[in-house]
Amino acid sequence: MLNSVALTGRLTKPVDLRYTQSGTAVGSFTIAVDRQFRSTNGERETDFINCAIWRKSAENFANFTHKGALVGIEGHIQTRTYDNAQGQRVYVTEVIVENFALLEPKDSSQGQPNRPTNQGYAGNQPADHSQSPASQPPINDDDYPF
Repeated sequence: MLNSVALTGRLTKPVDLRYTQSGTAVGSFTIAVDRQFRSTNGERETDFINCAIWRKSAENFANFTHKGALVGIEGHIQTRTYDNAQGQRVYVTEVIVENFALLEPKDSSQGQPNRPTNQGYAGNQPADHSQSPASQPPINDDDYPF
């Protein structure tokens, strides 16, 4: 079986960097990825892909990117569910980032402070977690499979 994703897109907002109760960094973000084909009115449609990145790579990614930054990511798709505060079951599909690349030179950061252009490696991520990094504070260590 193969579960591999490679995307290039722009960050829709700054990375939401949070920490688990044990201090593990997790970043949540969305990238806008243009489709290859144009719609009937001649415009490109855009998909907004939810992503998560873990550990030191999450901290680096959050520190070296900004809204609108062009990034390349590699990882795998993960699905999970959790019950929200209203007791409703929420289904989440996201890309768990394993590698990333900053695809713009430092001087094209559009008014942002200079950012290094290098690659990151996210290492091993948890295969399953039941709380959404973007919507559930804080993340419980008991949710990890390891």
